[in-house]
Amino acid sequence: MKRECVAYDKNERNEMKAFHNNLDIKHKYLERVRAHRKADNLIQGIGWENGRGCAVGCTLEAYDHSLYPIELGIPEWLARLEDAIFEKIPNDKSMLWPERFLAAINPGADLEKVKMPFIIHVLEQTIASMDACVFDRDKNPDVVKVIEGSKAAVVEMIRCHLYGLDLAAAKSAADSAASAVWSAESAAESAAFAAARSAAWSAVSATESVAFASWSAVWSAESAARSAAYENYADNLIALLEKCR
Repeated sequence: MKRECVAYDKNERNEMKAFHNNLDIKHKYLERVRAHRKADNLIQGIGWENGRGCAVGCTLEAYDHSLYPIELGIPEWLARLEDAIFEKIPNDKSMLWPERFLAAINPGADLEKVKMPFIIHVLEQTIASMDACVFDRDKNPDVVKVIEGSKAAVVEMIRCHLYGLDLAAAKSAADSAASAVWSAESAAESAAFAAARSAAWSAVSATESVAFASWSAVWSAESAARSAAYENYADNLIALLEKCR
């Protein structure tokens, strides 16, 4: 099938405009995903098969994140982020997610502006998740140590993003936990949400017993907690997209 594409140079990311500054393009893809939803073609866990698929699949009628900049003027990292949210939020909300995502984007917007504040939000939620850990601190001093070290690394990463500092400085902000938090910069490129779980897991991986204790504390209600986290990220992303011009 011949695809209708707008010429786009991948090296000109900073010049890309959402929907190529064309409201008709937005309407085209918004109506397409709406039609797929109504036809019960949206489904989690499938890219694009036999006329059914995920958020990306039903937007493009193909499963290729790299087509987003070409066809929709939306960065590839943001397509992957949309995909990750679709797969992780509850099914009833995921069915409306592709429409909600596209509807929030303003034609002509520079969507690269969304990346830094979104990453910072993810990092801030990482800190909040660590603060929410409930365990016996007196009996688990090693857990306390690695969590505090991880929090210090997250704080340093946020500072680097906010003030445009060398992100490499964050790697020495804390001990081994820093390497987990460092992945937050590329998290948006690969769906962004690995940061919180990666930081929590790496922060307690010094020994098997410590890992188990902290993992249990952070993810005692793992499924519900992850779902709530992704819904939080979804709401934050929509707010950022709506404000972006």
